[in-house]
This record gives sequence, structure tokens and C-alpha cells, in this order.
Amino acid sequence: MSLWLWVLAACAAVYATKLLGYLVPEGWLKHPAVGRVSAMLTIGLLAALVAMNTFSADQTVVIDARLGALAAAAVALLLRAPFIVVVLVGAATAAGIRALG
Repeated sequence: MSLWLWVLAACAAVYATKLLGYLVPEGWLKHPAVGRVSAMLTIGLLAALVAMNTFSADQTVVIDARLGALAAAAVALLLRAPFIVVVLVGAATAAGIRALG
């Protein structure tokens, strides 16, 4: 199977999943458990994405400037800095660590 067939199959699967979401009864979505589970899933998926992008490279675990940038951004978040400041602090920290070594 060629790459384009796989891409088209993935597009069809995603579109079908989205269409199935519209068929879920509204009463189910208003249930409190659904809200709690969806909030926890969102946080878990975001944490996994951050961890994978911070600690992995070429199917190995690495510790590099990304860890320092994440720590600096976390400190900026704890200090309640605006989002753009958090991003700039993280980027500047990564650039500084990479420039040093």
C-alpha cells in the first residue's frame, strides 16, 4: 500500500470519528463524570506530549537544553507571567544553555 493510501485512510478514519462525535446524545455529554474524565484526559495527554518532546530524541531518552527550558518556563508559570513571557523565557533559556555548551 502506498503512502498516499495510508494518508487517505487516516483522513477518512479521523473524519468518521468526528462525525460519530456528533451522534453522541447531548444528555450523555452533560453527565458530570464525562466532564471530569475529559478534563483528566486532556491534562494527561498534554503532560505526555510535553514529556515526549522534552526527553526523547531518535528513540532514546536524552537530557539537554529542553529540560532547562521546561524548568524555566515552569518557574515563569508559577510566577504567573503572561503566556508570551513564558514562551520567551523558555526559548531564551534553551538558547542560553545551547550557547554555553
